[in-house]
Amino acid sequence: MPSNHMNRRGFVATGLAGLALTALPFSAFAQTEASAKALVVSVVDDINRIIASGKSEKAMIRDFEKVFVQYADVPIMARYVLGADARSASPSQLKQFTKAFQGYISNKYGRRFREFIGGQVTVRKARKIKAGYEVRTSVKLQGSSPFEVTFLVSDKSGRDKFFNMFIEGVNMLLTERTEVGAMLDARGGDLNRLIKDLS
Repeated sequence: MPSNHMNRRGFVATGLAGLALTALPFSAFAQTEASAKALVVSVVDDINRIIASGKSEKAMIRDFEKVFVQYADVPIMARYVLGADARSASPSQLKQFTKAFQGYISNKYGRRFREFIGGQVTVRKARKIKAGYEVRTSVKLQGSSPFEVTFLVSDKSGRDKFFNMFIEGVNMLLTERTEVGAMLDARGGDLNRLIKDLS
């Protein structure tokens, strides 16, 4: 059975896969604490709907990717995960990597959806940070004690979007950057091979 730690990491990624909002009514206005919290509520509600849908795993993963594309600043996340290699990549490679990255995240974490059936996520509070807002939530999964998941929300793209997540202090995006970097190293730094394999 997976450990609580793995469940928690899985949830982080699962939430991450829900990251980006492309069209919230409040997105046209200046970012506020209320709009940042509303974004996280929307992310959580959409993920919960997918979990409770009773669909097949394959269908849930497809829905999960749609949520990720809708709520996350995927291009910013993809560039961060790629690290220094993003600077030497061509515009076409960056576009292809971004598309491959969203599918990779959706598949990697979407397969863990059923672990979160019956769980509860409560949005607790938000505070201003340099990059936007930090929104803290409390997560209670069946058979484990509550733990904290923190969403980082920014409107630098012109609307509120979720660009990172921390679970009990563990930086999700940094973790993915390390893992993707190792994948790229294993392919001799060949970005085209990595894109093909992630796809």
